Amino acid sequence: MSESQSAEEKRKSRLRWVTLGESIAISALVVSAVGVWISWKDGDKPSGPTKIVEERQTVPLALRGKVQDEGKSLEIAPANSDHALQSLNVIIGSNSVVDVGSSGEMSASDFERALGDKAADGKGVNRVRVRIDAKYLDGGTDKSASGSYVIAYKWEGGGLFGGRSLRFTGLTRG
Repeated sequence: MSESQSAEEKRKSRLRWVTLGESIAISALVVSAVGVWISWKDGDKPSGPTKIVEERQTVPLALRGKVQDEGKSLEIAPANSDHALQSLNVIIGSNSVVDVGSSGEMSASDFERALGDKAADGKGVNRVRVRIDAKYLDGGTDKSASGSYVIAYKWEGGGLFGGRSLRFTGLTRG
């Protein structure tokens, strides 16, 4: 008889587990139904388009300078290839302006004229602080930026009968 009692207890235990599993399933069904009802109820409100892709972050304008033609010209271009120059002005001191334009190429002779009497006569590399104002396109949007840079240059020539000429050596962020 003890075997029949233990078999009966095992059967009742299994019935309890079935009942517990059924109650978990029913509660899950109720939670799902409540979720569907809430989403259906909120479906009448206009929610607008869902944003899936993040907007592209704008990158501030950074310029780089490349000396060309043995220092006779300096190409000033955006470091980020997504930026397209529209205009570029190099301002020396308070009133000397070199209009570089959208090409970004500044000649040493234009820079020398703009320097005028502010040009240092020292041998070796000389430096002058300038402000560069730029208008550019970033992702189809017109933008403008201004920054402080240092243009390095040196004098070539001179001598007894020859004239001297300015040659660029570089551009750095100042």
